[in-house]
Amino acid sequence: MSRLHHNGGEPSQRMLRVGEMIRHTVSNLLSRGAINDPVLEGHVVTIPDVRMSPDLKLATVYVMPLGGKDMDEVLTAFDRNKKFLRGEIAHCVNLKFAPDLRFKPDQSFDCGARIDALLDSPQVKRDLVKTPEN
Repeated sequence: MSRLHHNGGEPSQRMLRVGEMIRHTVSNLLSRGAINDPVLEGHVVTIPDVRMSPDLKLATVYVMPLGGKDMDEVLTAFDRNKKFLRGEIAHCVNLKFAPDLRFKPDQSFDCGARIDALLDSPQVKRDLVKTPEN
């Protein structure tokens, strides 16, 4: 059984560390302009998170273009350059196997906006108003 299941579904320290190293590598490649793709060169892309599988053979890279525009085009561009990115990660991150890459849109900004909207709703504000104690 994997460590992911032993810890109650939480990633191990190694999974977190390797995910962060891959996130830094992909971010550096984007900021240097090392990926020759017109779609990626025309967008400002953020890599907020990378999650690793327990065996470290699959990396899920979460991608967010600025403003969330053209998400499908950006994901397709990353898929086109998957082989190049995997090779660069293999050079920069010292692992036995270079992980396969999977690219997904990041939903954390949408979740944060939904929570903010809930906190600003009249029902929640009504419940937060302090009532004088009798």
